[in-house]
Amino acid sequence: MSDISLSDFDVNKLNEKDKAELRQFLNNENQKARVQATVHSLTDICFKKCITSTVRNGKLDRSEEGCMANCADRFIDVSQLTMKHLQSLRQG
Repeated sequence: MSDISLSDFDVNKLNEKDKAELRQFLNNENQKARVQATVHSLTDICFKKCITSTVRNGKLDRSEEGCMANCADRFIDVSQLTMKHLQSLRQG
């Protein structure tokens, strides 16, 4: 059994409803990829900033836990502030 690639598929043969569903699916997948990239970036940045010792027994020490939580909170705050600013620029 051979795999069918997207390049083997003629999108123009789809009806408008199927094209719309395909566009929505691709948009959703792109959004998932962006979220995963953001989480990966956040994890990497906060880990490098906060984890100063060797993780033992799968646990962080108390100061590292606090730093990670604060780092994640600040990242989310900045992301929300940036989105609000971009929305205000778009609106007017």
